[in-house]
Amino acid sequence: MLEFLMVGGATPLLIPLLWLLKSVIGFDSAELAVGFLMFHAAHLINDPHFSATYLLFYRDIRERAFGQTQTSAQRVRYLIAAFLVPTLLAVWAAAALVEGSSRALGWMLQLMFFLVGWHYVKQGFGVLSVLSARRGIAWTAQERQALLAHCIFGWLYARASPSDPGMESEEKGVIYTSFGHPPGLEALTLGLFALSTARLGYVLLAKWRRERRLPMVPLLGLLVSVWIWVVFSDIDPLLIYMIPALHSLQYLYFVGLLTSNQARAEEQPPLFKRAARTRLSVFVLGSLALGWALFHGLPDLLDTTLVSRHTAHSALGPTPYFAALFTFVNIHHYFMDSVIWRRDNPETRFLVNAEALRQDAH
Repeated sequence: MLEFLMVGGATPLLIPLLWLLKSVIGFDSAELAVGFLMFHAAHLINDPHFSATYLLFYRDIRERAFGQTQTSAQRVRYLIAAFLVPTLLAVWAAAALVEGSSRALGWMLQLMFFLVGWHYVKQGFGVLSVLSARRGIAWTAQERQALLAHCIFGWLYARASPSDPGMESEEKGVIYTSFGHPPGLEALTLGLFALSTARLGYVLLAKWRRERRLPMVPLLGLLVSVWIWVVFSDIDPLLIYMIPALHSLQYLYFVGLLTSNQARAEEQPPLFKRAARTRLSVFVLGSLALGWALFHGLPDLLDTTLVSRHTAHSALGPTPYFAALFTFVNIHHYFMDSVIWRRDNPETRFLVNAEALRQDAH
């Protein structure tokens, strides 16, 4: 039940509850309550989901970058995500701040918005892959292609809808002009998404007829990620406030699987590392502390000390350092994730169940 709720099952259950809340106390009061709750819940859910990635990604950095436990391709991916990507993002953000260019920082924000849908659907596909493996269910190459195509075309349709001629927008205080895309792009991506849906339905039906079973919770995690969190995220105006937290909970469930199984396996011989409970406690506290530093402590300090009252009314707004750091962390998170959760990473073996790990150890 916990797995069902964490990986996406809570979302369809929340929709009627949110409708009931609006019916009882009215939309304005419901929006205020949900928005207030999600704003403060970010300290415990959204922010740590980013910081946990940093703690996972940069530990044992020498071995990951230059050791022999990783494949050559995985080492290259790691070096790019660990050093090249953050360097380029830092230079981009610094140049925008020094020049006071809302246009340059706006481009960075739009890159974040473009990639976030890719990140959501990619995580949904990862949910399906990992949980199917834990249930002993394999997907053929053709089935995986159909699933991936559905994810990708769902993401592209969500980005193309609605059509945008290029409008002035505001995000985190930064005012910029969005990149336009014509109505024809929306129609094209909708057609591709519809075709991918039909193909996926055919593939799933064929798998059911052949094997007489489907991994329902893993499929739910993927379909909720694509359909509700990305394509039809406006199905309920209150749910929009909750989607980042629901996505973060989905992510943290797998962080919990990996870190807890690894800690329990490594406290046993021959490694005899610190007790699993101690290591997990340090990891949780570190994620909370780093999340606060990245999204509150550091940007608040920079905006308070470096932004004058005069520049606070510019196109960069009163919190340009928060906007830049928020965007930097989001984009870097996407690239780090694409390295951590690959099958090439030997640590992903800890995503299997603990009993299998104990059997391997013996």
